[in-house]
Amino acid sequence: VEPLNVDISQQIISAKLRLYGDIIYSRWPQISLGVQAKTLKDPWVVDAFGSTSDKGTDIYIAASKLHLAAIAGRNAFWNITLRSTQANQLGLLGFGSQSYGRQLQIEASSALFVNQHWAIGLEYRQKPNNLAIPEDDWADLFIAWFPNKRVNVTAAFLDLGEIAGIQDQTGWHLSLMANY
Repeated sequence: VEPLNVDISQQIISAKLRLYGDIIYSRWPQISLGVQAKTLKDPWVVDAFGSTSDKGTDIYIAASKLHLAAIAGRNAFWNITLRSTQANQLGLLGFGSQSYGRQLQIEASSALFVNQHWAIGLEYRQKPNNLAIPEDDWADLFIAWFPNKRVNVTAAFLDLGEIAGIQDQTGWHLSLMANY
């Protein structure tokens, strides 16, 4: 059976506030509080997968720190986030279910800067299991290149587990970010 070719989208409005510290210069990690208001733009998905809403709000608190010359003279970064969410597959399959509501999830990332232009690292994101179909945690391994302060190129191998009943969602991701 050939899988359906379906596009699902959502709108996310977010804000983040630094509560304490500085990622580099304070002794303790920088602590931030964030909120993400998400709206699924394809409400038919809610009924199709058994979610209870096409809208949800994530609230999270994050601790981040960059340690200068920490490992063999290299800079090391880490981040740990605690997220309160009702999102199914980050909200792409709706929010909540008849059995589950808001849950706390952990996200973590770390990177080692090989030099001022290159970093390698990994990320992990726990996800709730609200629906009848499994929702696996996500992980990736990445390498990032910073040719200057305004440009970032990142390549990653992603393991997204099973999504919407489709198993082995793994693959490569390449992103370019530029800001002015």
